[in-house]
Amino acid sequence: MPFTAIVLGAAAGGGFPQWNCNCAVCRLAWAGDKRVRPRTQASLAISGDGQRWTLINASPDLRSQIQDNRRLHPQGNTRGSPIDNVVLTGGEIDQTAGLLSLRERSPFTLIATAATLAAVADNPMFGVLASDVVARRAVSPGEPFPIGSGLKAELFIVPGKLPLYLEGDNPDTASESAANVGIEISDGAKRLVYVPGAAAMTPSVEARVKRAGVVLFDGTLYTDDEMIRSGTGAKTGRRMGHMPIEGEGGSLAALAGLASRRIFVHINNTNPILIDGSPERTRVEAAGWEVAEDGMEIVL
Repeated sequence: MPFTAIVLGAAAGGGFPQWNCNCAVCRLAWAGDKRVRPRTQASLAISGDGQRWTLINASPDLRSQIQDNRRLHPQGNTRGSPIDNVVLTGGEIDQTAGLLSLRERSPFTLIATAATLAAVADNPMFGVLASDVVARRAVSPGEPFPIGSGLKAELFIVPGKLPLYLEGDNPDTASESAANVGIEISDGAKRLVYVPGAAAMTPSVEARVKRAGVVLFDGTLYTDDEMIRSGTGAKTGRRMGHMPIEGEGGSLAALAGLASRRIFVHINNTNPILIDGSPERTRVEAAGWEVAEDGMEIVL
């Protein structure tokens, strides 16, 4: 039986267009240009039977994402949800803030590494997720765990960094720790890999991607200095823990020939691949990549 993934949100933190941004790409969206389409912040929904669902990350836009996807709508006569699990690939705000939208005492299991669960537990705001309703399960990278309907998942370490609010003055932006992970989902025959944030490609990450039928991979910035050149920020992509798409060490080169289907997700509002027909969009499509949109459905 096939399993399904729905891209609930395809954008990086801030969404597209970002509420306070008038960069060249956002300007098109504010003007209603048909070459661009709005996107909410990155999250994925997975199901093995189309009835019970696991969310991968809980973005700040989660309420609207549920509203826009009828298969995630409430069930039962009064209250109930088809969402059984929420798996976190890190503790960034754009991966966890949506948990606050799930506070109305519907049971689910929150699954993450011990490091990420500790970051959530240290924030008293998440105490609204009552422990007698929302179970917490810590899993180690490399430890398979079930997510329902015959599907198994496994977290794996990806080079990255601590969440922004936990950074020190000199953060290690390409460390390999349980603070930043990808996830592999399999029904025993077919595999999907989701990596919304990666500072670099390593042999272990390459091995995961290589055996996947579908990979959704970090597409935050097209070039490493994109935000500096656009006047929207002072950090490079690598300083933020994201390898660029183009250039030496970029994902176009690093993932060439890996996986039969490759899709960019977690796309920053400054990234010109958001523009249909742009030279950058044409370049990634010619290299065999797709650019994720909200609502994209993937059946394996």
